[in-house]
Amino acid sequence: MTAERILMGGAPEGFDARIVARELARGRPVIHVARDDKRAAAMRAALAVMAPEVAVLEFPAWDCLPYDRVSPNPEISARRMATLAALADGLAGPFVLLTTLNAATQKVPAREVVRAASFRATVGERVDEARLKGFLARMGFSPVSTVAEPGDYALRGGIVDIYPPGPGGPIRLDFFGDVLDGARRFDAGSQRTVEKLKSVDFSAVSEVILDEAAIARFRQNYRIAFGAAGTDDPLYEAVSAGRKHQGMEHWLPFFHERLETLFDYLPKASVLLDDQVTPARLARWEGTLDSYDARHEAMGAKGRIDTIYKPVPAEELYLDDAGWEAALAATRVVQLSPLAQSPGPGVLDAGARAGRNFAPERQQEKINLFGALAEHVQVLAKTGQVVIASWSEGARERLKGLLADNGLTGAREIADFREVPEGRGGLFLVVWPLEAGFVAPGLAVISEQDVLGERLTAKPRRKRKAENFLREVDTLSPGDLVVHVEHGVGRYLGIETITALGAPHACVMLEYAENAKLYLPVENIELLSRYGHEEGLLDRLGGGAWQAKKAKLKERIKEIADRLMRVAAERALRHAPILEAPHSIWEAFAARFPYQETDDQLSAIADVVADLEKGSPMDRLIVGDVGFGKTEVAMRAAFVAALSGMQVAVICPTTLLARQHYRSFAERFRGFPISVRPLSRFVSTKDANATRAAMADGSVDIVVGTHALLAKGISFKKLGLLIIDEEQHFGVAHKERLKEMRSEVHVLTLTATPIPRTLQLSLAGVRDLSIIATPPVDRLAIRTYVSEFDTITIREAILRERFRGGQSFYVVPRIADLPDIEEFLKTHVPEASYVIAHGQLAAGDLDERMNQFYDGKYDVLLATTIVESGLDIPTANTMIVHRADMFGLSQLYQIRGRVGRSKTRAYCYLTTKPRAPLTPQAVKRLRLLGSLDSLGAGFNLASHDLDLRGAGNLLGEEQSGHIREVGYELYQQMLEETIAKIKSGELQGLSAIDDDWSPQLNLGVPVMIPESYIPDLDIRLGLYRRLSSLGTKVELEGFAAELIDRFGPLPKEVNTLMLIVRIKAMAKRAGIARLDAGPKGATVQFHNDKFANPAGLVDFLKAQGGAAKVQGTKIVLVGEMKTEGDRIKGAFNIARDLAEAVKAGKRP
Repeated sequence: MTAERILMGGAPEGFDARIVARELARGRPVIHVARDDKRAAAMRAALAVMAPEVAVLEFPAWDCLPYDRVSPNPEISARRMATLAALADGLAGPFVLLTTLNAATQKVPAREVVRAASFRATVGERVDEARLKGFLARMGFSPVSTVAEPGDYALRGGIVDIYPPGPGGPIRLDFFGDVLDGARRFDAGSQRTVEKLKSVDFSAVSEVILDEAAIARFRQNYRIAFGAAGTDDPLYEAVSAGRKHQGMEHWLPFFHERLETLFDYLPKASVLLDDQVTPARLARWEGTLDSYDARHEAMGAKGRIDTIYKPVPAEELYLDDAGWEAALAATRVVQLSPLAQSPGPGVLDAGARAGRNFAPERQQEKINLFGALAEHVQVLAKTGQVVIASWSEGARERLKGLLADNGLTGAREIADFREVPEGRGGLFLVVWPLEAGFVAPGLAVISEQDVLGERLTAKPRRKRKAENFLREVDTLSPGDLVVHVEHGVGRYLGIETITALGAPHACVMLEYAENAKLYLPVENIELLSRYGHEEGLLDRLGGGAWQAKKAKLKERIKEIADRLMRVAAERALRHAPILEAPHSIWEAFAARFPYQETDDQLSAIADVVADLEKGSPMDRLIVGDVGFGKTEVAMRAAFVAALSGMQVAVICPTTLLARQHYRSFAERFRGFPISVRPLSRFVSTKDANATRAAMADGSVDIVVGTHALLAKGISFKKLGLLIIDEEQHFGVAHKERLKEMRSEVHVLTLTATPIPRTLQLSLAGVRDLSIIATPPVDRLAIRTYVSEFDTITIREAILRERFRGGQSFYVVPRIADLPDIEEFLKTHVPEASYVIAHGQLAAGDLDERMNQFYDGKYDVLLATTIVESGLDIPTANTMIVHRADMFGLSQLYQIRGRVGRSKTRAYCYLTTKPRAPLTPQAVKRLRLLGSLDSLGAGFNLASHDLDLRGAGNLLGEEQSGHIREVGYELYQQMLEETIAKIKSGELQGLSAIDDDWSPQLNLGVPVMIPESYIPDLDIRLGLYRRLSSLGTKVELEGFAAELIDRFGPLPKEVNTLMLIVRIKAMAKRAGIARLDAGPKGATVQFHNDKFANPAGLVDFLKAQGGAAKVQGTKIVLVGEMKTEGDRIKGAFNIARDLAEAVKAGKRP
């Protein structure tokens, strides 16, 4: 007998959560099958607002295609396994399992396998460490030195760090012998503990469990299916050796005795199907079969250019129509539909209907949109409660204000629907990213999208702080060139422990010219900075050349700093018009922005508005990653300027960008009394002349154009703001002309990867800088796959993009590669039309082609790297990069940023040459790109590039190599200090700049982080570098707490190291260059043999009585200091007293 089948009409999106909750009230678990991951996320959000008390489990689908070469994202595999493990153990009480069609139609490992694949440990009990290690290896965890993402584990003596699947974060286990002594969760970014745990449970990270039995089973099945495997089958070889292989999950049936369906895990549950699930399911099965056939054919094809791929028959891993019906035979199934259904047996109506959309009002300029909304709310409130759903807290705040302006007061802000009473007439505001509103009996919900049009939102993700990121990258690896302030450029060779005065001391070993070695004590490590270039000449130790170089450079830096300050001072003295916009119209303009502003964006906007109101010319650089909303900042600035009656010029480097900006400006300013006009080669002569005339007589407010705006014959009536986009593309002559225009004008410059020079100017504090580093729309929208070139994957990618109505980019590194790929497209993807673009075409021709692609006339743009500059084509969401190992990092980043600009999921395939080894550099770059999903990384990349290339001269004329001479970090530091000193008036005329120096302490005590405590050299070096920059007691205690947390109790040597760092900080303040302590006393030598407060020094010597005497330029203090503790105490007291004497001398 088949169980109930119900068709439930009148259940629009958002209201369907109510129905899920009602179904759950029957006391059984509910499986809700959504069409895709977007709908599943929407249902999750709806349940959190409509029925927050409901327990929700999620079972996501793989994020790769059937028969793909890539594995699903490890985090997704891990979440799937965690859910299966919970279901297999049995959960008490009713709950909702949210899953998607793709996940439900794919078979999963059997329940008993999942139950066996978990590991449980309780604090205070014995744990078999060998079993734990075996479990981790078998379950697909991979060993690393510092855990950073799910599926990593690290072993450090008695400490084991594991990053299990699921949202909780990594766990640190402390063993005492073989007893589990402690378990705690920690934060992967800072490596600090977050909470303590009593017991831990681990489930497998992957559906493929590589134990002996599974490997044997796989080999046997593979041989039965495809005959004896040849030698060139990397999958077979890897699995036989027990290694993970990219994409092996697609052979899941070969690893398990049998597979089950998700419904087998919950035999008693009722199943709710999202609207349109059945047609989507049948289409998915067809697609799967199609992929299987394609793979199967390719297997026998002659002349393959890619590695062999032997596909598993489709019905072994996926459910066909009959399999689906069989799986659901005994289950109650409710099919939801948003439309009203005609009554009949098994057909119910939930009574909700789609709400009103304000699109017509949005298009008309004369109607007040929020006025119309207020009227609509008053009508609805007569029959029920009205709830308005906003996308974010900020949007809700703003909406409340706008409603109040239109006479609707008394709106209540609520957290969820439990606060909405029965009855009618109330108005409630809730934060809920609902796609479209609905009207149901006694309740009406209006979504912000109904009113303002498409919203694009970000799910706030855990941010990895940019500082952490840069700190990780600046670790040195042996062989790097470093600069020592006193001795010049040397090569870093590693850390060595040297015995000095009978005690071990960790030193950094540097090599100089003629194989001279220098050992620098770790506590003075801040004297080193990175040179920033791979190659360079080593300096001679003790030679005078480095000192001479540095002295010459100091003079130069002084001059540069002086000139920069003069430029800045002149700017501060000039006047520019004060621009302000009326508040209410500004709020209405801001509300029409379809994204939620990020914090960085809001602060950039606030900075710009403040600059415009200041009355002196603005000169601000906005660095924001590709698609991070720089244009919005520019639009808000343009809005303020235009409303204050000034004209705005927006200048872009290419006609394509100009067209694009003109479109977005025109769209954004529609309905406001502001006229926007384009000016570029694509405007007819007649229109261009009209626009020029309008600019001269002031009747046009905003002009968007290319450098045609800089031509001689163009005059503005009252230009108030100049916006320069992607400034790295303008040449010197244009910049000069811009300088002439900008004397009394506000200037706003936008760029994603600034030329090192502009970045440097801003870092040095000469221009104002706003960095937008947080991604607005969830930038995980770009799925990045790094794999070798595979004809079928790429054909699929291009066709899939074509079927969803989009376009693809295909980028090659050299013009010479174009014919090969063109041939590939002709033979393998004949359905798609393509156009070729590269830098050797005539400019007009290139523009023509780009514009045709922009207008959607072709499916694929096959191009060299010219696509990296600022193209924004919302319909293009697939990017294929040929031979990705041949590109530079920021190039790859810029290229990848060309997709993923709209709501659709974007894909980026970085392909490499089949069966060819990559250089270590290329591997590093591709790996970094894969991990850079998480960052607003454009700025970081620019600073890496600055590191790799240096910045050139700031003032432009003399692109001299002086950064080459002293290395990038040191140069930057010298420049910043000099500018700060000139600003504060310390530097008048050409007084000498004091150098960096660092006190030397010889106390005969062990100073090091022992290798037994932290075995990993890179981590040790990073800690030394951080330690040398700390000075105060509070900072050091925080650092000590972090070490105890990460690595266990501090050994004695590390405690000594901390004290030495504190003594060093005081000695530096006191001007002590060298402090030696031995069993019979101590000697002190001052820096440059001078002490800042001679009178204080005399008092200090008197206070010591006969124990102190002066010998030449040294002070000798006699006293018993037998133990290490005494010596440390003695040195501490001396440094402290002298530092206080200096301080006393500075007081008037």
